[in-house]
Amino acid sequence: MIAEGVKIDDRMRQIEAAARERNIPVDRVPRPLLDDLIMGNHQGIALEADAYPYADLEEILDGVGTVLVLDHLQDPQNLGTLLRAAEAAGICGVIIAEHRAAAITPAVVNASAGAVELLRIAMVPNIVNALKALSGSGWWIAALDTGDDALDIQTADIPLPIALIVGAEGGGVGSLIRKSADLVLSLPMNGRVESLNAATAGAIAIYEILRRERLSALI
Repeated sequence: MIAEGVKIDDRMRQIEAAARERNIPVDRVPRPLLDDLIMGNHQGIALEADAYPYADLEEILDGVGTVLVLDHLQDPQNLGTLLRAAEAAGICGVIIAEHRAAAITPAVVNASAGAVELLRIAMVPNIVNALKALSGSGWWIAALDTGDDALDIQTADIPLPIALIVGAEGGGVGSLIRKSADLVLSLPMNGRVESLNAATAGAIAIYEILRRERLSALI
């Protein structure tokens, strides 16, 4: 759908040509219609797409590398931001909860800058069972959390490959899920702020694990 009155420049012509090549109908619509459909900023063009195509858990188990497990993140902005970092770091796959958690919605797609289209994301009914499957397929399980048993992520011996659990905003990693972890990792906090939000903490941890993967490849 292209809003009436939008300047048809070279990029817009390329988009329209690509749509027609794929037999996607192109309609000119009043701009207020797009405003109502998108409920946010847009550039005068929108594509109506199917629901997000989640991967099967088995597809992730067949992969190689770090897996990101999200324990009931509920804020779409946090989820999208973290998924953008995950894709940039080359995460093997992402596992999210089916219930009491944010799904992959248009808001999450926007927050991820489209990165979700390049990730394998599995939605599962039970995170603990998914962790058992990962463990049985060779992954170590690490929870990003605080506590007396938490190890500094910068100095800890982190086994690879690893599945990193990032907890929900405020509540952190759930107790049952934490018990499924082989180790608990924490970020060093040297300032007065006691914690970071889920997206920021998760992104920092992902890149520390990426650094470890690169070092391991050099040995």
